[in-house]
Amino acid sequence: MRVLVTGAKGQLGHDVVDELEKRGYEAIGVDIEEMDITDEASVNEVLYKEKPEAVIHCAAWTAVDDAEDEDKKDKVHLINAVGTEHIARVCKELNCKMMYISTDYVFHGEGTDFWEPDDMDRRPLNVYGQTKYEGELAIEKILEKYFIVRIAWVFGVQGKNFIKTMLHLGKNHDKLTVVCDQIGSPTYTYDLARLLVDMIETDKYGRYHATNEGICSWYDFACEIFKQAAAMGRIEYDDEHLTVEPVTADHYPSKAKRPSNSRMSKEKLTENGFQRLPTWQDAVRRYLQEIEF
Repeated sequence: MRVLVTGAKGQLGHDVVDELEKRGYEAIGVDIEEMDITDEASVNEVLYKEKPEAVIHCAAWTAVDDAEDEDKKDKVHLINAVGTEHIARVCKELNCKMMYISTDYVFHGEGTDFWEPDDMDRRPLNVYGQTKYEGELAIEKILEKYFIVRIAWVFGVQGKNFIKTMLHLGKNHDKLTVVCDQIGSPTYTYDLARLLVDMIETDKYGRYHATNEGICSWYDFACEIFKQAAAMGRIEYDDEHLTVEPVTADHYPSKAKRPSNSRMSKEKLTENGFQRLPTWQDAVRRYLQEIEF
């Protein structure tokens, strides 16, 4: 199978390309230098030339707070919604599968129930979530052979993420405060990439949720990071050297409103025969063994 991956320099795109190559597939990794998704002519040129059998679309604007700036909103829409539509239109012409990586931010985040992949009451709270939702709508309108895979709280070896930020802060501060009233599930890109390739090998199309198993708050996530790093002897985590205190989200006002409930049901993965990801705690352990800090 010949698979084109957008956003190949990002945390997830990098791992997806690696996983495809491990399985002997022909992976064509592109980033903005090779294909500007906001430019319809660029998308047409690359996709018609490469003629992939599947596209895994990881490229996106993901700077959530910056997306709220008035001078950036049009660009965010162009990347996340219009760029996705450009790719979907060519996939339709080429009759190839398309996988779109979406986000928990398409949901309004109220209540405590787990969001189902096919829940229609989405109502995004911010520009990032709205534009990713518009990308979903474009795919659903244009294509039949599509996967929409919503993920959350992503961390990988490439790029910046919450774990790297916490480890950096933990080495330079003796007290941290972390939000405790936003609930979701972390997602390790190494684990996710394997699932995405499992999925693209099939024709079990539709909307899915894919994160590591288990739920936590950002505070729980931070505590687990420091606990495991301390167990490895790589950071000091005790009352004398470092403490972490829970606070509510209103202690950290931000430009973009974030959902408090990002619990996402993964039952649809099981129903379609896909292996769900390991627990988020196990993912943190393996990730800490991979990175330098």
